[in-house]
Amino acid sequence: MVKSAKHPKDTSARGFCNTGLVALGVLGLWIGLRAASPPASADDGKAAATPSAGMAQATFAGGCFWCMESPFFKLKGVIDVIPGYTGGTVADPTYEDVSGGGTGHAECVNVTYDPAKVSYATLLEAYWRSADPTDAGGQFADRGTQYRPAIFYRNQEQKRLAEASKARLAAAKKFAKPIVTEITAIKVFYPAEEYHQHYDKKNPLRYHAYRKGSGRDSFIEKNFGIAVPEAPVIPVSKENDGVEDEAMTTSPESVKPEKTSSH
Repeated sequence: MVKSAKHPKDTSARGFCNTGLVALGVLGLWIGLRAASPPASADDGKAAATPSAGMAQATFAGGCFWCMESPFFKLKGVIDVIPGYTGGTVADPTYEDVSGGGTGHAECVNVTYDPAKVSYATLLEAYWRSADPTDAGGQFADRGTQYRPAIFYRNQEQKRLAEASKARLAAAKKFAKPIVTEITAIKVFYPAEEYHQHYDKKNPLRYHAYRKGSGRDSFIEKNFGIAVPEAPVIPVSKENDGVEDEAMTTSPESVKPEKTSSH
């Protein structure tokens, strides 16, 4: 999603006849898909909606926000997932502002969910299975702190649960490098322009080509053994939002993917 003068317009529709150019073609496809964005529409919203009564929100950053919507939509009890920006100091940022890297904001997704149907612990599991928690300098092909991994908590209980799950992931020693995902209080969430929202549904071919070309899919498949990881559903509990130390796991052996509809 990097927009800059050095990035060409999207010419990825042309095939590559010479097999020796395939690698370069994939890279060019990635650059084009992330660079090509339609103009913002007049009704682009720049203020986060207040959730309905009884609903809750959670905010996660894991690089390209196009790729961070679908993992949460797979969970029953998730009402909506909106891409946007948070963590910086610039008010009402645009996509161009954030992708330039000078706002302090990170691309993220804001998840609205029914806490009576899905626990925050389950959302955390979906998050850990969707990004690289060891790379603070960006995610996959997207480089810069605007693509850093982060969990933005909205209350002290979310903070406690996020820190506990991060500690368990670190203790499991699943990755050779340390877990660097930041956990910090959310300030203001700014929804992204309308053309970015639910991008996987609006532009499925571009979306899947980008996921593959960026290296995200291969990373997930390597570390979880499945192309589209599913989070284990941790039961909801009024006392602790469904969290038990033994229940929280990031082991792929405990995950049995189900067939789900495409988002």
